[in-house]
Amino acid sequence: MMKGTDTYYLNTVEPNRSCLLALRTIILDQDKMIVEFLKYNIPCFKYRDKVFCYLWIDKETKKPCLLMQDGKNINHPDLEKTKHKHIDVFRVNPEEDLPIKKIISILTKGLEFLKKE
Repeated sequence: MMKGTDTYYLNTVEPNRSCLLALRTIILDQDKMIVEFLKYNIPCFKYRDKVFCYLWIDKETKKPCLLMQDGKNINHPDLEKTKHKHIDVFRVNPEEDLPIKKIISILTKGLEFLKKE
């Protein structure tokens, strides 16, 4: 039986699908305690029962984004501020190579923040 997250990815068109699946792998590879589930009908990742990040397709640009739940607290230069109280965004162009070092840096800072709490 397929998980809801699998259905989400399968229902996403290329090149966004491949991009999101690559981001999913990068996120899950950061720590064995990271778990994926659906929240607000999008992939969400938690670390020890605390929401860590989300994967999302921006409705205006139609491009993937990595949403960091505690973006305001991790203060990473590559995160874009949003109108949301706690969420910052890292936008990804699915037609270019993923900036893996930046993504891992953002995720590392996010995990460091969660581990301190």
